[in-house]
Parts: sequence; structure tokens; C-alpha cells
Amino acid sequence: MAGKQSVAYGTLVLTISSLFNRVLGFVYQILMVRLLKAEGIGLFSMIYPVYVLFLVVASAGIPVAVAKLVAEENARNNLAGAYHVFRISMGFILVFALVLTLAILLYGSRLLEAMFDNPDVYPAFMVLTPGILIVAVCSGFRGFFQGLQQMIPTAVTQAVEQAVRVAFGLTLAYLLMPRGIAWATAGASAGVVLGEMAGLLLMLAIYFAYRPAGTPKPYFREPFGITCRRIFSLAAPVTVSRIVSTALLSIDAVIIPKRLAAAGLPTAEATAAYGKLVGMAQTMLFTPGILTISLATALLPAISSAHARGDTHLLLGRIGSALRLTLLIGMPSAVLFLLLPQHICGLLFGYPDAGVILAFLALGGPFLYISQTTTGILQGMGKAMQPLINLLIASVVKIAGIYYLTAIPGLQANGAAFALSVHFAIMAMLNLRNVQKLTGFRLDYVNSVGKAVLGAVAMGVVIHWLNPPPDSVLATGFAVVAGLAVYAAVTVFSGALAPEETTRLRNLIHYVLGKNRKS
Repeated sequence: MAGKQSVAYGTLVLTISSLFNRVLGFVYQILMVRLLKAEGIGLFSMIYPVYVLFLVVASAGIPVAVAKLVAEENARNNLAGAYHVFRISMGFILVFALVLTLAILLYGSRLLEAMFDNPDVYPAFMVLTPGILIVAVCSGFRGFFQGLQQMIPTAVTQAVEQAVRVAFGLTLAYLLMPRGIAWATAGASAGVVLGEMAGLLLMLAIYFAYRPAGTPKPYFREPFGITCRRIFSLAAPVTVSRIVSTALLSIDAVIIPKRLAAAGLPTAEATAAYGKLVGMAQTMLFTPGILTISLATALLPAISSAHARGDTHLLLGRIGSALRLTLLIGMPSAVLFLLLPQHICGLLFGYPDAGVILAFLALGGPFLYISQTTTGILQGMGKAMQPLINLLIASVVKIAGIYYLTAIPGLQANGAAFALSVHFAIMAMLNLRNVQKLTGFRLDYVNSVGKAVLGAVAMGVVIHWLNPPPDSVLATGFAVVAGLAVYAAVTVFSGALAPEETTRLRNLIHYVLGKNRKS
């Protein structure tokens, strides 16, 4: 494990790990909804974005700096310099995480009281608090191994984290359920922390067993002050970007339950409605993202390579392929979520009424997937700030929409879902505008969009004609399979994928599977 791994191999390892974690996480979410019900999922969904925000603050973007600086020192064959950077970085991470953890333990109750109307969030959040230090430390070790181009430690520890989280989270939530929903949610939080602890312990074992040994000569270890400046010059912009994006999620978690209460819902019902929105409807909407995010991940080096070489034709071809594939994934997903939302939410989660919220979210589904892919395109071109700026613009509209629409008694969570759909649409359009300005790329509305829409319409007609009963797994499954088969047939025979696009798709699949080691 100590040897340097190829970039393609490292990408493959992380992609497989990510897919495993996402699939297992989806199954976990279904089981947890069945166990905690809508109110418990609402409680957890309210506090988790705030917890993630504290994780971002605790690590302060330092793990990203560790990865880059260790890679630089390793390229110079300066292993002592790499360890020098790593030790200083871990010192800062420990200090930041400890101070933040102690501050939350001392003042967390006041903070939660100011942010949330439901006092039941307190036990679950406080159980999560030790995870701040655990995750921050583990992320420092991951940055070290990533800097050495060793992706297996990150992939393995993330998989172990998820497995332990699922096993212990479900078990503890079940055992604590007789004590009330607040305690059961705290049990789910304990599963998160135990998973993170398992990941850290495994990472420490890997570090002490497989860390590079020896100090090549000659080597250079720079002064402490210079190393600190190098670390924070890289960490600062990463921290700002991540704080902004996670803070926006935390704002949603605070505003939506309050506006649901303003619409006349009691605290428990508002929490349950929020759980249906985030824990059920959004979970389904983001499920196709398993494919689109993997596409964006694989896209980064391909776009970077074409852009660095100045090969405009190749760059435009890869952008076109990526967006075409994104639409081909996104359109049938939107059709399913629009036509069978109550079937999906009822059969999977036991809450058919969450399907109405999913239908509102489905209006923005294709835009969400396009925004994920275009964010990968812009990042691959070295324009990482553009998606962040677009996120801020779209979020202003989203927050205003949530504030006004969610408080309308007839809309409530549906209003929040519609505001989120508008947010996805704005984000996608702004990202597309940036891609067009930077590359001259123009979306082919006849072939890329029109033929995907044609397939989606045909799929919708078939599902509407079959009209499966909402409580029938067999009939619903048959309708989904039949609809997807018709969609595939229409898109293939209409030429939605031209021969050169088919070749690019095959090459992209080979890349994701690690069969094609060259960009």
C-alpha cells in the first residue's frame, strides 16, 4: 500500500467506494425512515446539516492543503518535508477541533434553542458532538495518504464507517425507541459517531502499518512560519467555499421547520413534514445522483486534460457527451417521480403522502443533475469559484421562496419543494451560461434535449396507460420496467446517441471501471 498508485486507479478505487457508500446509505435511509418515522427523520435531518457545518469549521480546509503540499514534497523526494507539513497540519486540526468541540459542549444548548423550536433536537445533536474531533483528525490522515497518491486508505475507511454506521445506528435506534423519538434519534446519531470512530481507528492502524519509512537524502525542511503560510493559503479558499455551501443547507434546516410552524402546523407535525421533505422526497430525488456525481467525478480529469492541451474540439465533445448522458439519466427519473411519486414513497418509506412533495421536487430534477455535471465541468476547467457564486445567487431566490411559500397553509412543504426546484433550475442555467462563455459550447436542443424529452413522453404515456395500483409492488415494478424499456427504445431509435457519442460513452464507462487508464 505504500507505493504510489496511478491517478486512474485511485479514481477507480474512490468511485467504487463512493458507489458502495451511496447504495448502502440509500438502503439505510429506507430502514431508518421505517424505524424512526417521519418525525424522527425530521429531527435528524434538522441537526445533521449544522453538524456538517461544524465539521467544515473544525478542519478549516486543512486536509485539502495537506494532500496538495504532501504531494509536492513527495514529488521532490522530500519525505521529511511531507511529514513536517503533516505534523504541523495535524496540530492545527487538533487545536481547532478541540476548541470547537468544547465550545459546543458548553454552549450547544443555547445555540440549539436559538436555532430550533423543537427541544427534541438536543440529545441527538449532543451525541454527534464528539464526532467533530474524530472526523477532523481522520480527514487529516486521509489528506496525507491522498497526497502520496494512495487512495485505498480513504476508500476502505469510508466503507467501514458506513457499514458500522448502518449496523449500530439501526440497532441503537431500535433499542432506544421505547424511550421516545428523541432518544431513538440520538441512537441513530450514536451510530454515526461509532462509524466515524471505527474509520479513525482503522486509519490509525493503516498509518502505523503502511506509512512510508526512511528519509531520502538530501532533504529540506522549511521554517515553521513558511509552512503555516503555505497551509493556510490553500486552506482558506477551500474553507470559505465549504462554509458557504454547508451554511446554506443549515439555513434551510432552520427556516423550513419555522415556516411550517408559521403555516399552522404544531411542532411535531412540522418536524414530521420536514422529515418527509428531506428524509424521503429529497432522498429519492438525489438517488440518480449516484450516476451523475460519478459522471462528474470521472469528468474532472478528462475535462482538465482537454482544457490544458487547448484542444477545443475534444473539450466541446466531452462537454456535449457529459450533458447528453446527464439528460438521458435525468429525464426518465423525473418521469418516474412525477407519475409514480406516491407509489415510490409509499412502497419504500410507508408514507404515500410524501409523494406529493416528491412530485414538486421532480420539476427541478433534470436541472439538479445538469447542475451537478456542469459543476464538474467548471471545476475541471479550474473555475471552481463560478459554481459557488451561482450557488449563492440561486440560494437567495431559494431562501426567499422557502420563506414565503412554506408559510402558505395550502402549500407548506410543497411550497418549500417548489422553491428548491426553482433553485435547481437557476443553478443549472447559470452554470450552463458559464460553460458557454468559457468554451463557446451550445446545448443542442433538438438532439440532446428534444430526443430525451421524446423518450420521456413515450415513457410517461406507457406508465399512465398501465396505471398501477399504489400499493402493488409487482404492478408498480412492471410499470417502471416497461416505461424504461420504451424510453430506451425511443432514445436509441431516434438517434439520441450518435455513433461518436456511443464511442465516447463506451470510453467513459471504461474510464469509470478503470479499464481505460488513459484520458
